[in-house]
Amino acid sequence: MADKAEFGTEDLRAAVAAGILTESQASAVVVLAQSRAGKRLAQSGEDEPFEFFRGFAEIFIAVGLSILLSGILALLSWVGLTSGLFLVVPLATSGVVWWMAGYFTLRRRMVLPSMILAAAFGIGLCTFVLGWMAQGDFPNPRLMLIYACLAAAAGMGIWYWHFKLPVAMFMVGLACLGALYGVTLSTGVVFDLQAGRLNFGSLFDLRNSPDFALATLIFGIGAFLAGMWFDMRDPLRLGRHAATGFWLHLLAAPALVNTMALTLYNIGGAVGMLSVALALAFIAALALIIDRRSFLTAGIVYIAWVISWAIRGDSHGGFGQWIAILLILGSFITALGTWWIPLRATLMATLPDFPGKSRLPPYSETS
Repeated sequence: MADKAEFGTEDLRAAVAAGILTESQASAVVVLAQSRAGKRLAQSGEDEPFEFFRGFAEIFIAVGLSILLSGILALLSWVGLTSGLFLVVPLATSGVVWWMAGYFTLRRRMVLPSMILAAAFGIGLCTFVLGWMAQGDFPNPRLMLIYACLAAAAGMGIWYWHFKLPVAMFMVGLACLGALYGVTLSTGVVFDLQAGRLNFGSLFDLRNSPDFALATLIFGIGAFLAGMWFDMRDPLRLGRHAATGFWLHLLAAPALVNTMALTLYNIGGAVGMLSVALALAFIAALALIIDRRSFLTAGIVYIAWVISWAIRGDSHGGFGQWIAILLILGSFITALGTWWIPLRATLMATLPDFPGKSRLPPYSETS
């Protein structure tokens, strides 16, 4: 009787996560298996793996860490911003968190506690810089934000290099985005936001807030290119590089989609809505090509706007029309998620060869 136990992709991912194999070694094993079978295996249903926690034990420990770190935050608020302890506590916390990550991240390989510890380390560095700059006579809020974010970005970069934690790159990106906003956000925009005179749509419009929106667009492009660099190093998505790419695309998608869609939407009328529809079609094709659903997830609101405009035009619409919008939007998203793999295979087979196509995730069962 044949043994029912099979060695599959999940076992390779576990071996990479445990440090037994590298991503390149795991990919070489898969390529060898494919060549012996005479075909190239398509990605499984879980072709964009994401892991937030592995069991309730991680949730339990994460709750404990959250309570502990909340106590430290309360201690900081109690000692006050100008107190000398405000500088000591964040640094001491960052050191303790680093030591704890040596156990929970490197030895136990727990996902959720590792995320919390990484975030605490970055926040600790950011808080230290804010407290240090607040000791001056005339602290500049903009410089405080920029330097604090840069310190957090550098710290999270070191964290990623040492602990190889994919979500740390997501935190690097967030810190860099904060620094960019500190550079580009004008005083007038801040006052408009505080007074409620500037809405979300205007803030990310390249015409109304060119510096702020352009910074978002540049950041999105940078995060996308970085995500593609990691993706192409692990096209079979077996290890750390693909997981890092996932987090970077999660940053790139809203930055790119919001800036493009809101700028086009604010043109107004049929021209604006048709421009948004074309942009969304391009984003959908891009998402299928690189096999990352985060771009379409970021565009769901704008897809709803296009469907709404197609159904009700410029009117407010009745209750029945809103029901129709929800039904169409839900059916579209569900169908796209259900037939994602065959749709991608058809698109990739239709497209001509282009640089990097062979380094993207597999899209056909035949060699």
